[in-house]
Order: sequence, then structure tokens, then C-alpha cells
Amino acid sequence: MRRASRTFFVPALSLFVVVGLAGCNASVRRSGIPAGAQSALQSAIDDIDAGRYDKLYREASDEWRNQSSLEESNATLQRMRDKLGNARTRTQQTAREEQTSTAPVAGHSVTVIYQTTFDRGEAIETFTLIEHGGSWMLAKYYVSSSGLR
Repeated sequence: MRRASRTFFVPALSLFVVVGLAGCNASVRRSGIPAGAQSALQSAIDDIDAGRYDKLYREASDEWRNQSSLEESNATLQRMRDKLGNARTRTQQTAREEQTSTAPVAGHSVTVIYQTTFDRGEAIETFTLIEHGGSWMLAKYYVSSSGLR
């Protein structure tokens, strides 16, 4: 019997993060992760795994902070950790670099999707980073797992 899947959006996100921008004429895409984005991504992953949610929030982009308060962001991340436990392994599935003038994140962005094994379940994690003024920051984080019901 198949279990229902539940999705956490951190902060409140739309499904467009995963769907992408297939119909947008103003986007440029390529596979891979620029070095600065890779560094920011690893820092965000380390902060999430270590429970450093305040630091993650402070270093995130305006797009992140405009979607939720520090308290809301921390509470959502903690609920996810309470339900799934610690991340054990991450296997990168895709990485897509885009330059677009429209949603889900306007500007130069990178979206990286992982298949992740947690203590109490499997999940798909989607990280979206955006470049502002030469610096990369976490803009969106999306987790989909049946363990989040």
C-alpha cells in the first residue's frame, strides 16, 4: 500500500521550484554548479544538518527572508528534523543553472535536487540559490517525503 506524501516548504514555496521555467522565453539554462554557488550550498547544507537555523536565516537571500520570519523558518526546519531525523546520505540528482527575469527566482540562480536518506525516511531535497552582487545565497529549500505526514 502506498503512503501519502507530504511536502514541507521552507519558507513557504510554490511547486514551481521543481517544475521550472519550461515555457519562459527569457531564461538561459545549463547544468552544473558555479564554484561560489557550490560553496554557499555546502554551507547551507552544513547549517541545516547542524541545526544552525538562525545562521541559515541570517545568511539567506532576501527572497527567503521575505517569505517567512526567523521564528517561522526555524519552526518549520525543526518540525522537518523532528519528523525525519538527521540526514544520513545525499545523492545529487540534478543541478540546473538559470538566468531568468521571472519566477520562481528572478535573476541568476542554481537549483540542485538531492535524493536524501534521513534517519526515519527518504526525501527529495531541492535547494535554490541566487546570486546577488557576486555572492550566492540560499533562496528556497523544499523537502518532499512521505515521512512528513
